[in-house]
Amino acid sequence: MRTAICERLGVEFPLFAFSHCRDVVAAVTNAGGFGVLGAVAYSAEQLDTELSWIDAQVGGRPYGVDVLVPGKTEGPRSTIPSEHLAFTTGLLQRYGVPYAGTLGELGERVTARGATELIEVALKHRVGLIASALGPPPPQMVTMAREAGVPVAALVGTVEHARRQVAAGADLIVAQGTEAGGHTGEIATMVLVPQVVDAVHPTPVLAAGGIASGRQMAAAMALGAQGVWCGSVWLTTEEAETPQSVKRKMLAASSLDTVRSRSRTGKPARQLASAWTAAWDSGEDSPGPLGMPSQMLLAESAMAYVVRAAERGEAGAAELANYFVGQVVGQLDQVKPARRVVHEMMEEFAETIERLSRITE
Repeated sequence: MRTAICERLGVEFPLFAFSHCRDVVAAVTNAGGFGVLGAVAYSAEQLDTELSWIDAQVGGRPYGVDVLVPGKTEGPRSTIPSEHLAFTTGLLQRYGVPYAGTLGELGERVTARGATELIEVALKHRVGLIASALGPPPPQMVTMAREAGVPVAALVGTVEHARRQVAAGADLIVAQGTEAGGHTGEIATMVLVPQVVDAVHPTPVLAAGGIASGRQMAAAMALGAQGVWCGSVWLTTEEAETPQSVKRKMLAASSLDTVRSRSRTGKPARQLASAWTAAWDSGEDSPGPLGMPSQMLLAESAMAYVVRAAERGEAGAAELANYFVGQVVGQLDQVKPARRVVHEMMEEFAETIERLSRITE
C-alpha cells in the first residue's frame, strides 16, 4: 500500500496495533504492520528493558510507543479517601476477594513529568512514532520528538480536539470513535473520521474504534483515513497479556457487553461490563469514582487482587474482573496468533477493495 503514512513511517501495511504486550507489538511489526507499545504500566527502567527486547525481535522495522498524557488530572495524589478505600474493600469482600489496599506507583506516572521520563527512554531506541493519549502533546514532548526525527501521534474523539492536537504539534491524528476500548468520547467512528479528515487536512489521519477486520479497515480508508489503529482485536490473541479469565469473558461477550465507565481510570473508558462497573456506576453505596490518577491507582490495585483470584477459578472474582475493550469484542470468538490476525486483515482488505471495484465497472 502507498499511503503517505506508509511512506513516512516505512511500513508495508498501515495497520497500527496498540498493545501493552511486547510480544504483540513485535509479532504485528514483523508481519508487516506497525506495533505500538502502551507504556503507562512501566517505570522508565522497565520500559527500557521492554524496548530493548522489541529492538532485538524486529530487526530494525519501525514500531511506536504510546504514553498517557492527560490534559487534566485532579492534582497531586497524597492519599486515597478512606470512603473509597472502604467501598473497594467491601466490594471485593462481597465477591470473596480479600483486599489489602496496597497501592502501587502507577498514579505517579500518569503525569506530564512521568510521561516525559518514558519518552526520554523511548527515544533512545529505534521507535518510529510517539503517541500521546488523552491530552495535547506537551511542548517538551514535541520538541524532544522533533529533535530525534520521530513523528508524534495524538488520539482524539472530537473535531475540536483534533484541531488542538495539530496546533500543539501532532504530526498524525488518530480519530477514535466511541466504539473503541479504553478512553473514548461519544461520537461514533463512521461520523468522526471524515469530519476529522476534513478538519486537519493535510495532516494524515488514522481511524480507530470498531475495527478488527479487513472489511472494517476498507471502510475506514473510504472515509479518508490513511490507515487504522486497533487495540481490542489483539486482546484475544495468543500473545496477549490479557489474563485467561478475562480472555474467556471477552470470547463469550457480545457487542452489548461493554460500557463507558469512569470506574477504572477516573475518565470515561470503554471496558467489559462487570460487577465492578455496576457497583461503581450505579451501586446505592458507591461514593462515585475519583478523578485521574487516583481512581486508576485504586482500581488497578484492586483489580490485581481480583484477577489473581479469578485465575484461580474463584467465581466471585470472575464476576468482578474486566478489562478495557471495545464493542468489536462481539467479533472476537477465537484465540489466534497476532501474525495470523494481521494476514487475515490484509487478505480481507484486498478482497473488499476488489469487490468494490467490480460494482463500479
